[in-house]
Amino acid sequence: MISANDPSAICSALEEAKSAGVKVVTFDSDTDPECRDVFVNQADADGIAKTQIDLIADQIGGKGQIAILSASANATNQNAWIELMKEYLKSDYPDIELVEVVYGDDDDQTSFDKTSSLLQTYLDLKGIVSPTTVGIAAAARYVDTSEYKGKVAITGLGTPNQMREYVESGTVESFALWNPEDLGYLAAYTAQALIDGTITGAEGDTFEAGKLGEYTVGADGTVLLGDPFVFNKDNIGDFDF
Repeated sequence: MISANDPSAICSALEEAKSAGVKVVTFDSDTDPECRDVFVNQADADGIAKTQIDLIADQIGGKGQIAILSASANATNQNAWIELMKEYLKSDYPDIELVEVVYGDDDDQTSFDKTSSLLQTYLDLKGIVSPTTVGIAAAARYVDTSEYKGKVAITGLGTPNQMREYVESGTVESFALWNPEDLGYLAAYTAQALIDGTITGAEGDTFEAGKLGEYTVGADGTVLLGDPFVFNKDNIGDFDF
């Protein structure tokens, strides 16, 4: 099981593994479909994009300038979400302007510095969307002790434990994520189903994933965990991960 930062960089190694009879499951971030047997997707790309844009739109009143702080420029999941976010902005929020997409390379200090640069470059910036757990935490950490607290909205994808202090302090109103424990759990059950022959990775294959119930393999050998969950001050205390 592997999460890929590039869709093709490790394909030769994975093809070698498959040739030796090894089952290959990608999760969180996919390779090219031919390089693996099944991809366990944490949430539908459309749902992830829509959730994040709806969150930032609600927090800035549906108008103004926003920026996106992503991970690496080659991350397949990030890039897919960002393209869908751009489309969703055009169709549903014409008064919101995406001024720039920057990359923090999933490094805390780089993401922190990129946040600083965005805020100093775009003086009318109303919000930052960071679809990466490292980026959203770094952006929130910067804003939390700056003059921008309460003025610039921060949202995106993060974990409750890393974001709790920023939600409780009022720096972050809400953010989203899937349950990473469930994602790993489903990936493990998917791998077992491939190993024991319950599924082959073909569209329409079904299997049981323990406490999560039954899942069906979709197009391009993809298994979907479910929709993203929105965390806020009212519910963040109910989670510990």
